[in-house]
Amino acid sequence: MKFVAYLRSLAAKFFHRSETADDMEEELRSHIQHRADDLERSGMDRSEAERRARIEFGGYEKFREESHEALGGNFIETLLQDVRFSLRLLRKSPGFTLVAVLTLALGIGANAVVFSIMNALIVRPVNVPEARSLYAIERGKDQAINHSYPDYVDLRDRNRSFEGIAAYNVASAGLDTGNNPSSVWLMEVTGNYFDMLKIRPYLGRFFHGSDEHGDNSAPYIVLTYGYWHSHFQDDRGVVGRVVQLNKHPFTILGVAPPDFQGTLLFLGPDIWVPLVNQEQVEGVNLLNARSSRGILMVMGHLKTGVTPAQAVADLNSVGSYLEKTYPEDDGNMTFSLTRPYLAGDWLGGPMREFLAGLMLLAGLILLAACANLGSLFAARAADRSREVALRLALGSSRRRILRQVFTEAVLISLIGGTVGLLGSLLLLRGLSTWRPLPSAAPTMHLPVSTDANMYIFALLLSLASGFLFGAVPVRQILRTNPYEVVKAGLSGRVGRGMTVRDLLLVAQIAICTVLVTSSMVAMRGMMRSMHSNFGFEPQNAMLVSTALNMAGYDGDSVPAMQKRMIDALRAVPGVQSVGSVDRPPLYFGANYTIVFTDKTTDIRPSNAAAESVMYNISPEYFDAARTAFLAGRPFSWHDDQNAPLVAVVNREFAAKVFGSIKNAVGGYYKKRDGSRIQVVGVVEDGKYASLTEDPQPATFLPFMQSPASQTREHLFSVVLVVRSARDPQQLDAAIKSTLQGLDAGLPFSSQMWGKQLNDSAMFAARVATLALGVLGVIGAMLSITGIFGMAAYSVSKRLRELGIRVALGAQRTEVLQAALGRAVKLLAFGSVAGLILGLLATRVLAFIVYQATPRDPLVLGGVVLTMLLLGLVATWIPAQRALSVDPLILLREE
Repeated sequence: MKFVAYLRSLAAKFFHRSETADDMEEELRSHIQHRADDLERSGMDRSEAERRARIEFGGYEKFREESHEALGGNFIETLLQDVRFSLRLLRKSPGFTLVAVLTLALGIGANAVVFSIMNALIVRPVNVPEARSLYAIERGKDQAINHSYPDYVDLRDRNRSFEGIAAYNVASAGLDTGNNPSSVWLMEVTGNYFDMLKIRPYLGRFFHGSDEHGDNSAPYIVLTYGYWHSHFQDDRGVVGRVVQLNKHPFTILGVAPPDFQGTLLFLGPDIWVPLVNQEQVEGVNLLNARSSRGILMVMGHLKTGVTPAQAVADLNSVGSYLEKTYPEDDGNMTFSLTRPYLAGDWLGGPMREFLAGLMLLAGLILLAACANLGSLFAARAADRSREVALRLALGSSRRRILRQVFTEAVLISLIGGTVGLLGSLLLLRGLSTWRPLPSAAPTMHLPVSTDANMYIFALLLSLASGFLFGAVPVRQILRTNPYEVVKAGLSGRVGRGMTVRDLLLVAQIAICTVLVTSSMVAMRGMMRSMHSNFGFEPQNAMLVSTALNMAGYDGDSVPAMQKRMIDALRAVPGVQSVGSVDRPPLYFGANYTIVFTDKTTDIRPSNAAAESVMYNISPEYFDAARTAFLAGRPFSWHDDQNAPLVAVVNREFAAKVFGSIKNAVGGYYKKRDGSRIQVVGVVEDGKYASLTEDPQPATFLPFMQSPASQTREHLFSVVLVVRSARDPQQLDAAIKSTLQGLDAGLPFSSQMWGKQLNDSAMFAARVATLALGVLGVIGAMLSITGIFGMAAYSVSKRLRELGIRVALGAQRTEVLQAALGRAVKLLAFGSVAGLILGLLATRVLAFIVYQATPRDPLVLGGVVLTMLLLGLVATWIPAQRALSVDPLILLREE
């Protein structure tokens, strides 16, 4: 019954607001009138009786407010009153409002952007049915994602935990649809790929396992929706059309749905083709080579009720079978599961760590913004102490005042969050259309998009931020003594001890210094890495990449064409040397092989002497790459298939396999197939797979003895290194003319080696440096606003004191010290604390940015100089105001 009565009173409150208010006023007045009547009957004058009755009654407004609360429904009404009052206060202080909104917009916007990227790449699964049960299979202790095709077949047929297992690989090919032949990125997939993923075609049909009947038995193509839209103009008659893929006829079967771009989030293909046609697509058939790990990824859906741990145990039992059955090819065949969307843990692990660190730094930005606003709110509460005291004296409750303060804080945070969200939406729209590697990987993109999670995250951040910095002046309000404040008047004083505002400012400056330090460490590391020793010199060298299989070359014609290209380019005016390599160092990883000592007779992976990076090169490659020889000789054109097998190794290989450089030259080692190779030279160590890697063994083989087209496990069959001091544009034009003269149908691309390094090995470091640089700029901006707010507040509260000092003959330096000394000390404390934290935190950058070290003197000096300049900029206006104090005007105002 009480609840029903409450609902009735609540309904009357909203639907009969004026009547309820009139009745409330009438009842309160009747209490006073009745008491006045009693006093008048006792002989008191009427006016005196009414005055006495009002005194006895107490605070009229207080009782009216309590009566409204008792009636119910008062919360929304008072909330609207608080919102209107807060808006009036913000309009009266446009400078404070602008600074607060922009500060929060920076903090919340930065967090929204980082969260959206993390949500797209880590949290939200790829757009396929039942994505939660889709797992990729990793191999060995190193969690390698690549497998051999025979191993995939065994895993597919012998496991009991997956509904189905499919495999795919990434490659490029030349596609001729009848006009304008072009290069396309494609995925070679097993016949059950689309069935396993439970994808339905948008147009036509997909190929299936039943379409495969051996090598090169399924010349079919499935187009992505985007490629069909851009290259075929949505022509529904494309189904059944025969096109040329690397000059082989392929039939277009269908078009994938618009929302399916494959299972790699960052790299979408143009087309899909069956993996059994690998020889036609890549010019090499590795489907029967168990030792060749040419399959990029193997993945499948777990059966209902099967846990990942159970699946791993099942796969390991298959691995044990493979180790026993194929000991020379399959060693350490243990497995683990991971999500396939970021190429397993190869990219997923570093990406998760980097985004987690970026999210932490973005959180520090928001924390610094809240500390900044908390300091400003505490200052505003001190300035409004007389107003608060008068409201308390008139009967307002402290809870009511605190509610109004929190309403103002949350209102500011919601406005700032809205502005930050709008800015983040614009930035995310730009990121979604960004193609980071337009030449190396034109289909690579960042699949960011907005969804409900982002809006909810921004809303929660806004509310949390409002309550966080709104809570700073709570203690100040709760301890307000109305009598003392009113008696003290308008004169302000600045305490000598450390206040909450001081601590917040120190924390904010420390956080901002961490951000500035991190950004400078990253930038300094990038600058040093551009001039490091990679084991080759990218300056004045151009890379010319081509896939000879796209032009119809195969077998013995491949090395012959390579030699023709080298000879032709060597004759170009201004060219100093030309060499070829199957895959340039630091180009998205490296190719590996295991090697054995010459004395090893049991050729199995567990007995390997080393795992080595492997390159197939031409005789003049070392000269073109400017790789220094330590001992022995380079290759010659006589090192062909009719000559004994030879190799050049690096210093690390010589030390690990032979014990020394001296023992290596002339010595022999064995490959997996048991063949003996003689080492004829030793070169310096270099960087091969990653800039941050430790020295690792490397072996170089003459391509005339092992043509690149027959060992292809990378994206380009041939990369020519052309060294010349000639203008790059003129050199590019000369190279183009020369190669087209050899074969007009030969597809190729050219790029300066330094630019190629920026797009591959240094790409992650560049992105990290850019992101940290942006965060550093935001941190610097927050430092300026925080120091400026503190300095301006200190000067405004001490204007009368400063005027007296000037009147008594104080010098300009003394006035500045009195006005800004506290702010400068807090800046120094915060900068030192932040620098120490930054030096500790930025050690992580050494794993992302090559040669990034926080102990670099230039970094330390740069951080100190930056914080000093930020302090000067932030205190310039308050300093000018302090120096322009006129004591006569100030004393006259008092």
